[in-house]
Amino acid sequence: MFEVEARLAARGVTREALVEAGMVLYVPHGLEGGAARERLGALIDRHLRDPNVAALLVGALLLEQELVERRERSELASDPVFLVADEIIGMAIAEVIAGTYARFEFARYDRAKPGILGELGPFLDDAAAGLIAGCTSRLYSEQVEG
Repeated sequence: MFEVEARLAARGVTREALVEAGMVLYVPHGLEGGAARERLGALIDRHLRDPNVAALLVGALLLEQELVERRERSELASDPVFLVADEIIGMAIAEVIAGTYARFEFARYDRAKPGILGELGPFLDDAAAGLIAGCTSRLYSEQVEG
């Protein structure tokens, strides 16, 4: 959808990198190791094809390019405290995927910034964190619901 996978991969945000980052904070809920990794990857694949998730991810990519990368000495490059649009995008992605519970999962990934999240700019790190958080939250819910 919208070539979002290729656009993310060009930034080093591959499916594998997302799964690895997701597994850093994964809390087993009846699904261990390899099975959890496989299911998380499938959820990420599925939600990258969702037009709403893809559109928000493309928005984050474009904001990163326009407001951070194309500007010399961008005031947003350091992710200042007054910048909240990036968190709003991340929370929106998480909530589109898994509802309100995912917002709390997003906060965990946003704070810890595991794996690839720690290497990305202010918009893309939160968008990717939202994708991971939505998918891990969905995974937890599926395990609890049986």
